[in-house]
Amino acid sequence: MTGSDPREDLHLYLQDARDALLWKLEGLSEYDLRRPMTATGTNLLGLVKHVTSAEAVYFGDTFGRPFDAPQLWTAGDAEPNSDMWATADETREQIVGLYRRVWAHSDATIESLHLDAVGRVPWGSRNEVTLHRALVHMIAETDRHVGHADIVRELIDGTVGLREGSDNMAPGDAAWWENHRSRLEQAAKEADRGA
Repeated sequence: MTGSDPREDLHLYLQDARDALLWKLEGLSEYDLRRPMTATGTNLLGLVKHVTSAEAVYFGDTFGRPFDAPQLWTAGDAEPNSDMWATADETREQIVGLYRRVWAHSDATIESLHLDAVGRVPWGSRNEVTLHRALVHMIAETDRHVGHADIVRELIDGTVGLREGSDNMAPGDAAWWENHRSRLEQAAKEADRGA
């Protein structure tokens, strides 16, 4: 066995999460991309906007390499939570295109700095971070929101899985899954009665 490069490993996991998040948008209407699916308004395109802003800060501003774009949705006097939803004027292409440009900017930061390079996140009392820590943070942040996207997409149209061609789900047809869900519901009721 050969050793692996920690930076390449971290970058691979970040890219896998990025790709998974965008896959959750495929084949959906503009309505379904923006549709609030929780009481707090969680929606697919908003998750992409949020991760775009976070990545621009963590691999841009933090390391003195600001991303060259108009102010992102979290900067200045932006409306609270404006990075978590898309207006009717913001197209899928604009938001996804900006996310991909942020990736390229982030990738340049990741490739040009050592993992122990120190940057400063523009908030919090423990704002000094290494590139290593920023990578770990963005992997966790992106994967967290991919998990949200998994649930939102399943609620919209039943699409599940890790990525196209690799759903990482137990085998079973619709009837099997309905039976499985019924068993879980029954177990929950029984547990509640026994509590």
